[in-house]
Amino acid sequence: MDGDVAVGVKRGSDELNMYGSSPNSMTANGSDSKKQRLDESPPSRVLHIRKLPNEVSETEVIALGLPFGKVTNILMLKGKNQAFLELGTEEAAVTMVNYYTAVTPQVRNTPVFIQYSNHKELKTDSALNQRAQAVLQAVSAVQDGSSPSSDPGVLDLTPPPSPVLRIIIDNMFYPVTLDVLQQIFSKFGTVMKIITFTKNNQFQALLQFSDPVNAQQAKLSLDGQNIYNSCCTLRIDFSKLVNVNVKYNNDKSRDYTRPDLPTGDGESTNKDHSLLGAISPLSAAAAAAAAAGRVALSGSGVSGVLLASNLNEEMVTPQSLFTLFGVYGDVQRVKILYNKKDSALIQLSDGNQAQLAMSHLNGQKVFGKVMRVTLSKHQTVALPREGLDDQLLTKDFSGSPLHRFKKPGSKNFQNIFPPSATLHLSNIRDGVGEDDLRLLFSNSGGTVKAFKFFQDRKMALIQMSSVEEGIQALMDLHNYDMGGNHHLKVSFSKSTI
Repeated sequence: MDGDVAVGVKRGSDELNMYGSSPNSMTANGSDSKKQRLDESPPSRVLHIRKLPNEVSETEVIALGLPFGKVTNILMLKGKNQAFLELGTEEAAVTMVNYYTAVTPQVRNTPVFIQYSNHKELKTDSALNQRAQAVLQAVSAVQDGSSPSSDPGVLDLTPPPSPVLRIIIDNMFYPVTLDVLQQIFSKFGTVMKIITFTKNNQFQALLQFSDPVNAQQAKLSLDGQNIYNSCCTLRIDFSKLVNVNVKYNNDKSRDYTRPDLPTGDGESTNKDHSLLGAISPLSAAAAAAAAAGRVALSGSGVSGVLLASNLNEEMVTPQSLFTLFGVYGDVQRVKILYNKKDSALIQLSDGNQAQLAMSHLNGQKVFGKVMRVTLSKHQTVALPREGLDDQLLTKDFSGSPLHRFKKPGSKNFQNIFPPSATLHLSNIRDGVGEDDLRLLFSNSGGTVKAFKFFQDRKMALIQMSSVEEGIQALMDLHNYDMGGNHHLKVSFSKSTI
């Protein structure tokens, strides 16, 4: 096959000068490399990687090749932001180039370019390439499952303790589904089981490989990487468990070795394992692209309108939905459907905010019923013609002073957490004490379990007895007028008291 080379690159004369003189015995045959059209370069197990970010480490370059097979040599050309990577077989190199033809390879969120080298193997001068060799030796030891004899200062890789990884996702601005995790991690080996859950208000997963060596490779390659641009950062370490016990195959847990398991009742069977509601998966194409670990859901093409269904029609109002969904985005309009009053359309400022609200609110219990939230096919929520909405089912909030995200860089962007029983209160009026606030919140129909003022007494944490009570209190009391033009601000907290 003619190699598919220069992934994602506009071919031009600059590429024909790809090999300068390298700082060791490996120099290209200058006339050939300059004249040969790159798209005629035959496959080779040595790959040339260009446009690497400054200060890139050998480990990061090796990680590009790890999912495809054994990496047998590496040469870093730091001054040129280039590297050569030699794989164990030509077949592995072909698989890698083909994969990165479909998916733009990235290192530190920067696109890099990968193509076949003219070299059939790398002959590296060990004195010049000592650090890279030490890293490679350590990585090879991991691949072979043995203990490396390299300089421990370079990379500390003891034999992998467990086939189970514990994954925490930081900056979770978009939903991360079980399927997305499976697609990302299966590049490194057979994923047998996954459980997802929320603990300490962080989305976490336990993921079990068939072999500890695969877990080690995945950790080495993916720890610290973002699933989407600038967010959903993977933090990975080994679990103390060596086996994950999965009871149900549903959107929170799955045992890929046992398709016969029941789905459970769709609701979480164990408080600890409740995902942020039952997230409706992204479209398969978006999930696949996301799983390649290389895309941002920019929200373009994604509607900013959500459909919330299975609502308690006796209790729900446009105002309560505005307040709840407003935790995750600036709600422009809300329409409770005239002929189906347990459903409502909610329009947010953009697709990102809609995705965020959906990921946090789908599956939450609101006024005693489990709310379902999906993306709507509508692009906007239409306002009724003058005088036609006698039941006040549609409300325009576009001019509301309560939007949390209007100001770029607002602190509110950093304080987006899943619904929780613990609420963060701010803008508390002077002279308002703990008893006043406990009374106010117990009047909203819940039980106050704990309370704590911050030092300045303008902020506090209050803990209700359940997430459902926390949601209800937030809907009732966010923007509550405490007198003297002091409006209470309420948001979900990741702390516990």
